[in-house]
Amino acid sequence: MKHAHSFTSLLALISLVAGSPFQQLNTRSLRLPLERKNNQVDVESLHTHLAQVSAKYRQGFAAYEANEGHAHPLSMSSSSKTMERGSGVVPLMAQSVELWYASIAVGSPAKIFTVSIDTGSADLFLPSTACQSSCDGHNRYDPSSSSTAVDLHRDFVLTYGEGEVAGEQFADNVVIGGYEAKGQTLGAAAVYSSDFSSENFQPDGLAGFAFGSISGYPAPPLFQTLVESGQLEEPVFGVKLSAAPGVSELYLGGTNTALYQQGNLSYTPVTDAGYWEVTLDQISRAGIPVGEPEASSIIDTGTTLIVTNTDSAVSYFAGIPGVLSYTSESQVLYSIPCNIIDNFAPTLTFGGHPFTVSGDTFNLGPLEEGSSDCLAGIAGADIDFWIVGDVFLQNVYSIFDMGGLRVGFAELA
Repeated sequence: MKHAHSFTSLLALISLVAGSPFQQLNTRSLRLPLERKNNQVDVESLHTHLAQVSAKYRQGFAAYEANEGHAHPLSMSSSSKTMERGSGVVPLMAQSVELWYASIAVGSPAKIFTVSIDTGSADLFLPSTACQSSCDGHNRYDPSSSSTAVDLHRDFVLTYGEGEVAGEQFADNVVIGGYEAKGQTLGAAAVYSSDFSSENFQPDGLAGFAFGSISGYPAPPLFQTLVESGQLEEPVFGVKLSAAPGVSELYLGGTNTALYQQGNLSYTPVTDAGYWEVTLDQISRAGIPVGEPEASSIIDTGTTLIVTNTDSAVSYFAGIPGVLSYTSESQVLYSIPCNIIDNFAPTLTFGGHPFTVSGDTFNLGPLEEGSSDCLAGIAGADIDFWIVGDVFLQNVYSIFDMGGLRVGFAELA
């Protein structure tokens, strides 16, 4: 991999965060600051989060089957029903615990919006000016005021638990990090349910960074459009996530080599180009392997936790002193006494290289104020694979290589 350029303009980045009405186009790799919003962590919010994650994957699998003509290898029996093209069901991840979002500019003249960056879904949506009070607090997209907007005459509906986003599909120019995706398909939502109100969902919309085969529109995702345009130095984006303010970033067209140790960079191939699906060599706890080796996993910035099947979750927490479980339907969360939880953080091995999760990221905080028990960052659900979310991703620099169909991880610098 080439060394990506790291001399981008700080003034441009500052104006982007401040809500500049335009983004200057460029032909170099560019880092884009990611902001973070986290809500109060508790058992109820995490159970809601797990239910939403399960819904996202069921819909993604259905979209894959509609687009590819066969079931996704990881699809659950509950998602085996073929989704008809044009039904507009789109995989979606709303804010529940943590959310990472960046700014984009849409239309001509350009208007700035914020979008959640989600590697576990593929489509872009924004609230439109046709949306009434349910979109209050969000910037609204007005296709009638953009000279480059094209009505695709296709409706869409995003179903998400009890929530819904619905509207029309348009094609318009979208600028992210100084790169322009011309004719990008996006959903202009006329309906935002309460799940997507500004109180519950801080960014205006969502941008999926997975592959087009799980698009519910169906259409090429934003990053794929940029790759196909030939603007990027490399068909790669790098991600650093951190709870510290002003540290997280999305790096387009390469990687920010200043943020990771290049000597221990490890790649693993994408096994199916729908999600960023790779083989998890092994997960271990205090040096002891847990669960089956060579497991399928999906790398997902839109999921807070590390999620696995319930049997593997039971195995992981077996024998830990004071461990407690909290079950809701097919989902199970765990707590460990706060004074020892750091000792039981996992190590995940990808591409033959072990990466250890820090106690700070594994420990999601006390069950409630004053509690001596803290919520752990691994959960069980009714799935047959691992979802590797932000509990792990905050500990590494992640590289998503669409051209080479691989994911890389490296220790942080």
